[in-house]
Amino acid sequence: MFFRWDWLRPVLTAPFVPTLGPVHPDALTVDLFEDTLRAAVTGDFLPYDKDRRWGGEKDEKVLRDDVVHRPDHTLIPTLTRRGRGTIKVFAYGIPNSVVDEAAELAAKLAAAHDVAGARVVRPLDPETAHPRGTRIQLKDFTTGPCPDPGGPVRPVTDWPAPVQETFTPFAEAMAADGLAFLHTQMQASRCGPVLAAAVEDRIVGAVGPMEVGPDAIGRPQLMPQYFAVLPEARGQGLGRILWRAAMHWGQSHGAAYQLLQTEVDGPSDRLCQAEGLTSLGFTHTTRA
Repeated sequence: MFFRWDWLRPVLTAPFVPTLGPVHPDALTVDLFEDTLRAAVTGDFLPYDKDRRWGGEKDEKVLRDDVVHRPDHTLIPTLTRRGRGTIKVFAYGIPNSVVDEAAELAAKLAAAHDVAGARVVRPLDPETAHPRGTRIQLKDFTTGPCPDPGGPVRPVTDWPAPVQETFTPFAEAMAADGLAFLHTQMQASRCGPVLAAAVEDRIVGAVGPMEVGPDAIGRPQLMPQYFAVLPEARGQGLGRILWRAAMHWGQSHGAAYQLLQTEVDGPSDRLCQAEGLTSLGFTHTTRA
């Protein structure tokens, strides 16, 4: 075993694992970190990796030979070749000096691997004052019902054909939110259903794919979705209806929980906070 849990556990201020992202606090064990090292050697997806559903090969890998593991801090670098390539160093540690050490390591590895990007990702605890970056939020489906909100929301394939055809321009307009990629997966029948909101026979919002998969300890989780509403259709409550419809779908299909990542103080963040989700912490990413 490479990682010492008595060193790592005290500096895990938020349940975030390199290459895997946020995990349920109950599933946060040393085994997850060990698994990322093994996956770096094999190149395979871990059985509970949320990215596995898209097929292909795992792009982001831990640079296991460059991990720094000390009693008071741990630095875990990862490499992705997507685009011009990026090194990320995940900095686990209480002292602020850990960020400087992580930035130095990121810059060094970016040069060594000839990639353009060098980033430091620092998980922060949920009590962080004036947080920036991304909030990790938990929706627990076991604490109460998630009723169907009604409204103009249904799976894309349940809308009449002329309405379905409007998904293409909607996806293109919201490409920056991942909807164009999602559309390609839908066309190839590689994902679960996508819920869409339509106004005047035109799709103006969507959330999906709707899929439930096991986490590292076998608990069923609602997998992350792409979520977007056209700018001109905002302010009508459609985003809230779509989100509640997604939560209803997840609960009714046996999910125990969902983890979400939202930009701090962004529209989705404010929605999730208003809906009573539990904040598990933050991740703050900076250039090295």
